[in-house]
Amino acid sequence: MTATAFPHLFQPITLGRKTIKNRIMSSGHDTCLPENGLVSEAYIAYQEARARGGVGLIVTQVAGIHETARYTSHLIMATSDDCIAGYRALAEKCHAHGAVVVSQLFHPGREIMESADGLLAVAYAPSPVPNERFHVMPRALDKPLIREIIDGYAAGARRMLVAGLDGVEYVASHGYLPSQFLSEKTNLRTDEYGGSPENRRRFLIECLQAMRAATHEDFIIGMRISLDEDDEQLGITADEWLAAVPYLDGLVDYYSVTCGTSASQGAAIHITAPMTFKAAYVAPYAARLKQATKVPVIVTGRINQPQEAESIIASGQADICGMTRALICDPDMPLKARNGKIDDIRACIACNQACIGHFHRGLPISCIQHPETGRELQFGTLPKAAKPKRVMVVGGGPAGMKAAATAALRGHEVTLYEAGRQLGGQALLAQLLPGRAEFGGIITNLKRECELAGVTFCLNRKVDRALIEADRPDEIILATGATPYFPPLEVDDSVRILSAWDVLENREKPRGNVVIADWKSDWIGAGLAQKLTQEGHYVRLAINSPMFGSPLPFYVRDNLAGILHKLQVQITPYARLYGADQRTVYFQHTTSGEPIILEDVDTLVLATGHQSRTDFLDTLTGLDISYTIIGDAMAPRTAEEAVFEGLKAGCSV
Repeated sequence: MTATAFPHLFQPITLGRKTIKNRIMSSGHDTCLPENGLVSEAYIAYQEARARGGVGLIVTQVAGIHETARYTSHLIMATSDDCIAGYRALAEKCHAHGAVVVSQLFHPGREIMESADGLLAVAYAPSPVPNERFHVMPRALDKPLIREIIDGYAAGARRMLVAGLDGVEYVASHGYLPSQFLSEKTNLRTDEYGGSPENRRRFLIECLQAMRAATHEDFIIGMRISLDEDDEQLGITADEWLAAVPYLDGLVDYYSVTCGTSASQGAAIHITAPMTFKAAYVAPYAARLKQATKVPVIVTGRINQPQEAESIIASGQADICGMTRALICDPDMPLKARNGKIDDIRACIACNQACIGHFHRGLPISCIQHPETGRELQFGTLPKAAKPKRVMVVGGGPAGMKAAATAALRGHEVTLYEAGRQLGGQALLAQLLPGRAEFGGIITNLKRECELAGVTFCLNRKVDRALIEADRPDEIILATGATPYFPPLEVDDSVRILSAWDVLENREKPRGNVVIADWKSDWIGAGLAQKLTQEGHYVRLAINSPMFGSPLPFYVRDNLAGILHKLQVQITPYARLYGADQRTVYFQHTTSGEPIILEDVDTLVLATGHQSRTDFLDTLTGLDISYTIIGDAMAPRTAEEAVFEGLKAGCSV
């Protein structure tokens, strides 16, 4: 299979007067890689990796165009000429690989997340209409400030032109400032910028006109819109946007279509939709816009595979596909697809854990499957081993597979031993939770990395001292994982007690009314609550945390919260498990110390964490062999830490 299998995906297309070599785009997304409001070496290396991997169009992350646009402390600012040098270096690196580069220009309006010094920022919007998600009451923009912001868009576009970028993208999506002006829900003005549809469009049109006047006809100006903001109370509809399109068409070279709004918890999920959303689910919205415009239409939203993108373009729903998380997970995806290496593509599983999840924690972007992402300066090129060694990897979960693949890729002779009949470790369980089947993709992808690197697999083989002495490895990497942790409890026989693993592996069936004791409040307890409720049980979820889903990526958490609310699962926070008797489970409130009593319970499911497997260390006593412990064998955490430690271990042997 070669590029001929994707005749539409690898067909060039013109945006404005620029030719894009294929229909694959990396859309604008925050990375936390810029430094001091400027493009950094790490950010240049990150984008160059995608350009080198064959992407046609790169849209860089939002650049603030006015001091009032600082919605986060990690924003690039395009408010002075200081930004030009960094953008110029980025453009040169990406152009060298044939990519076209466009920068987003941005003002959030009332959608302010944080300030750099921890103080609450002053937010500005068309009208003082409160923001629900961030609980911000904005200040109404006066006309002089509106003029400054319009001029800021023009100046930002001019700076990108001087820096050598190919264009800019006007961010009017997700309920940000341009959308706030267009919406009659957030624009209550009575002057020339409010009231009638014509007046509410005025700000958008004047911004685009100003950017056109500040650049030239060869410079791309695109526009990003949420064709449906998916919130009847707070958002604008597809029909409202489509009514504005005829007035914008002559000013833009393309539209980039997404869904959702930052204004509410539920609609913000679309910003980075988790794996519970159908692949390519935004494509029908793009198709509607294509019927209303003559300029190219780009679509984004869970397009993870080249096959999906090919189908969208072939069917005429869109002209270019934004495949951002697919490129975060595998920067070389376009080249692999073009060269027919489909099985070698590391497919995104939409877990959101290290991409948008990192951003929301103020950390540089990465990927749980590909921790080299965001760390290109450190791990972009793996050095060959000075002296090849025989390396034994014990444990075939994500940590062990990544360690084995990395060590083998560097030239070592690597054998991976797995006591079970399948590779995957706890990922085999994670994929059994409702809506998380795609998580199993991490197994497929890491196994393929091992195969390509030349790793030898030994399944159904438990490593003992005799095997080690016979194999005589130079290095051992221990990735033996963890087992469920069972806290000490006072119990009787009236309540059946099962572990999360018992339920997922179908070892024993829960009976009757179920209470889930959820120590961490992560995917496991929530997924079990959904699964068992859908199977007909009355389920109560007691979490040892101040709030539901506290360690989860925001959009995963909020999506799960909505699912459990619809299922009417009762959630009790601050709950420390104590014991069970007489069909009653006892908890203690972790702050008040008072009892929490849940009665009429038939089954107690323990999602109470894990403990490392440490018994294997006794096997190594007296052997003069260097070893490294990684992943859950070191300390129980998540797949992200496991894979990253596998990468580091493979680099260190």
